[in-house]
Amino acid sequence: MALLTFTDRGIYCERADVYIDPWKPVRRALITHGHADHSRWGNEYYLATNSAGPVMRHRLGPEAKIQTIAYGEKLKINGVDFSYHPAGHIVGSAQIRVEYKGEVWVASGDYKLEDDGLSEPFESVKCHHFITESTFGLPVYRWEPQEVILADINDWWRENQAEGKVSMLTAYALGKAQRLLQGLDHSIGTIYTHGAIENTNEIIRRQGFKLPPTVRVTREIDKKAYPGNIVVTTPGSVGQPWAKKFNPLSLGSASGWMTLRGARRRRGADRGFVLSDHADWPGLLSAIEATGADNIYVTHGYTGIFSNYLREQGYNAVELETDYGEEAEAAAEATAETDSNPEGTES
Repeated sequence: MALLTFTDRGIYCERADVYIDPWKPVRRALITHGHADHSRWGNEYYLATNSAGPVMRHRLGPEAKIQTIAYGEKLKINGVDFSYHPAGHIVGSAQIRVEYKGEVWVASGDYKLEDDGLSEPFESVKCHHFITESTFGLPVYRWEPQEVILADINDWWRENQAEGKVSMLTAYALGKAQRLLQGLDHSIGTIYTHGAIENTNEIIRRQGFKLPPTVRVTREIDKKAYPGNIVVTTPGSVGQPWAKKFNPLSLGSASGWMTLRGARRRRGADRGFVLSDHADWPGLLSAIEATGADNIYVTHGYTGIFSNYLREQGYNAVELETDYGEEAEAAAEATAETDSNPEGTES
């Protein structure tokens, strides 16, 4: 039997009796990062990196039994060696290396190769078997350098300020929001944040990560304070009663999906900025080549198209059905954003 197998609960190592990023409750779960599609409630025990642990505890609740491990530290379970290596996706994200009797697998979770200046930079790990995402596994997806996109966002903010508008920028509360915040020019004006984002900011700041000054949106703030400034909020808050105080406004969305015509319109955005926490087409191919692996397992995204391309390049590539994807993260945040807690504050 292969060292890792793919079951209806998730990626399973039978010899160690552990799962990687299971989507159904299991006894022992090794977690690549804190997003809701990879770190789900209901497992008995969790193992994640030291920097992923604090946010996971916040999201999963105090009853969750979470153990943490340093990058590169080896943990042996029934003869199988496990270690975590930076994935560059968000703070604390990891690829999980699994070795037994010389056979090496790497489960990459979600990853990106560009160093964003906040997340621990991606580290290539040699292996025989590599499990890769394919969120943006089409040739059309090719990212410009982060500094170019962030400069565009700051220029957009300045334009809105000159017109007396609120700049509203959407981002997931964990990962994209902090990446955007560290790139915003806070000399332009005040950076306001949705409560769900600010809760995450506070956790990440306590870990020693540097973010610019931000102000949590609360009921006490006069709505006249917002024009000319920027509000970083979650996608699920747009169109909700919470957002009605920010007028006149210009809505921006920062996502890899902004590459496609029509994506900005579907999200109701005035401006789309192509910025993703996932690898683009060249990044995926570069990451796979660097592993030296011949056996590639393609998960969430353009699995069929991407695995077919890899086979044409000589890889033994297989597409897999999983429950991973950005939709789960969006759904988790939408659940947290209710009219009973409009400011996204702790309850």
